[in-house]
Amino acid sequence: MKSASATGQGWGRIALHVLSLASASLVPSVAVASQAGTGQPAISATSAPTVPSPPADAVLPAVEPIVPDKEFDAAIPPIAPEDDPELAAPLETVEAFEQRLAADKVASAAPAPVAPSAAGVSSVPPALTTMPATDAQIAAPLPPLESFEVMPVTFAEDAQDEAPTEVAYAISLNGLAPADEATPADLLDQYEDRSALRQGKGKVANVAQLTSRVNEDTVLIKKLLAAEGWFDARVVTRIDRGTAEGAAPLTAVIDVTPGKRFTFAAIAIAADETVPQDLIRDNLALTLGDPVIAADVLGAEAKVALALPENGYPFAEIGQRDVLLDQDSGAADYTLPVKTGPRGTFGPIVSDGHEAFGADHVGKLTRFKEGEPYDSRKVDDLRQALIATGLFKAVGVEPRRSGEAGPDGTEKVILAVQQDAGPPRILAATGGYGTGEGFRAEASWTHRNLFPPEGALIVSGVAGTQEQGASVVFRRSNAGKRDRTFELAAEAFHSTYDAFSAYTGRLAGRVSYDSTPIWQKRLTYAYGAQFIGTNESVFNFATLARERRTYAIGGLTGQIGFDTTEDLLDPASGFRITALIEPEGSLRRGFAPYVRARIDGSAYYPVGRSLVLAARARAGTIQGVPLDDLAPSRRLYAGGGGSVRGFAYQKLGPLDPAGDPTGGRSLNEASFEARYRFGEYGVVAFADVGQSYGSDVPRLSDLRVGVGLGARIYTNFGPMRLDVATPLGRRPGESRFNIYVSIGQAF
Repeated sequence: MKSASATGQGWGRIALHVLSLASASLVPSVAVASQAGTGQPAISATSAPTVPSPPADAVLPAVEPIVPDKEFDAAIPPIAPEDDPELAAPLETVEAFEQRLAADKVASAAPAPVAPSAAGVSSVPPALTTMPATDAQIAAPLPPLESFEVMPVTFAEDAQDEAPTEVAYAISLNGLAPADEATPADLLDQYEDRSALRQGKGKVANVAQLTSRVNEDTVLIKKLLAAEGWFDARVVTRIDRGTAEGAAPLTAVIDVTPGKRFTFAAIAIAADETVPQDLIRDNLALTLGDPVIAADVLGAEAKVALALPENGYPFAEIGQRDVLLDQDSGAADYTLPVKTGPRGTFGPIVSDGHEAFGADHVGKLTRFKEGEPYDSRKVDDLRQALIATGLFKAVGVEPRRSGEAGPDGTEKVILAVQQDAGPPRILAATGGYGTGEGFRAEASWTHRNLFPPEGALIVSGVAGTQEQGASVVFRRSNAGKRDRTFELAAEAFHSTYDAFSAYTGRLAGRVSYDSTPIWQKRLTYAYGAQFIGTNESVFNFATLARERRTYAIGGLTGQIGFDTTEDLLDPASGFRITALIEPEGSLRRGFAPYVRARIDGSAYYPVGRSLVLAARARAGTIQGVPLDDLAPSRRLYAGGGGSVRGFAYQKLGPLDPAGDPTGGRSLNEASFEARYRFGEYGVVAFADVGQSYGSDVPRLSDLRVGVGLGARIYTNFGPMRLDVATPLGRRPGESRFNIYVSIGQAF
């Protein structure tokens, strides 16, 4: 039940509203309703627009109210306190009103009788105003927030199946088969390689996953067709459910309609005039009437991008192509914008960065002269030459505009070399083993730029079963000219072989033009001089005993080679030929001049992609000196891992009564290998033949043959080889098998 005040206030608002509507247009007024019992305004109505006051002497007509006051008062029903006892009760406080609302909510949740108070107002249960602390935990103060620990809640979950459910599906592809001759034969192969449906192997978890794969293949097919010139291809897909017995539950159906294949109807080049005039068009390998194939377009544009800097335009830029397609005719109008930039000639060289050497030495590595037409191939050649020095972690060469006029209306191009020198010191080691030769290991320390530019110091040592020693070498690379090397060497060795033992010192100087693994050259040469002092054991046939002799040997050396192979360490095609000549003089019992000469040749022929047939031949001679006046270390020997495999080191040729080799003044050798490679491994079958002779001309008699098998492991620094060989017609004292281990092919 509502209180009297509330009821009276509601009616007052309604009456005021009615009066306001009736009188607002007549006189300006502010209507106010007083709250019952308080005398305070309850509502204020907004004043009407202001009306000017009439003159004081104006006579106004009497206006009768629309509803007389008596009638209005009579229309209001009388309300007396005795009619409703609650009207006489005092107004409840705000606190009591809020408590009563709370009690009503509790009563609606759990109905319970509430006893009315004596004043007629419902009392609030004591539990809502005061809640006794029946639990000490409730009465205790809350702990600080920072000390409150949150314990994770673990929800029980249903056990999941370990093996997910899979649904089988089949693929039905229509319109992309080579038999249709509407698409290239390899288009289907490209789809098969990249298809999401094929990679799924006919299994999906649900239809949604199958739909996703179908959508992926749809995009793939459209891309493949567009790359071949079908730009308006239609691909319609659906998923069928299998009904026939034995059929897959789901079938992904892809129907392809390639549509019209677009062809070149016009080819235009938007560029400034070049020299020669048709430079761009001649290198843009696109033909009218050919289909618009993406790979062909990209290849043609790449060829133009290479041809321009190769012909004097280092700053040329290929713009974004424009291809206009006619959907009705299938014609494609192709336009290629090109910014050629100025035509250039080689200008000065500048260098910057962490330098290994200056710009003046860089100029010695070039194969062009200042003022020549710019050619990017020669710049690439210079970059390779810088890399071949081995002195850089990184090195770059780029052209820059100078703004300076060059010959024939060109502009000089500055070559800027950015250097980042690498660590100059190197530690290296090699090793090998051969039956009859034993072990041999060599280690070296190199400072590649101790004497700039490119002045290296190399200290090395050899330790082995038959050889021990050390050497110091100074080497200047690109000495005054590209690819020319100057070398000074000092060596001291002790050798112990069946043929001789020796203590040898050597001083030598050499100028060479040699190949390296990075920069292999077709023509090589070397020339120099050397002085050798050696004390050696030699068999004296007059006394039939060994004795020690000291020799002083001085001489010149010259070598020339020609190489057409494609790989320095593991050739598969081409041939090599090398000739060596060494005029020498021996000082022991007077001066005895003589000439040592040798020629080597090898050839390589590939049979398919995995098999290489290789052959080599060698012939040597020493002219002008008796064998007894020749130091044993300067004689010619055959046998061993680098000669005729299957025989001990230096064991072929003349022998002394004890069966030890004495060396000869001539030799001939030949080898044949069949090299089969599979991946990073290979096998080799080989046969070697050779002999050395006491005469100064090879006799081609008593040739010995060794055969065997080898294994190869191919690495980035060359093949590692293991060869096992046996002699044919084995004689007393000769080993049944000989083993050779080293790096690189035998020849």
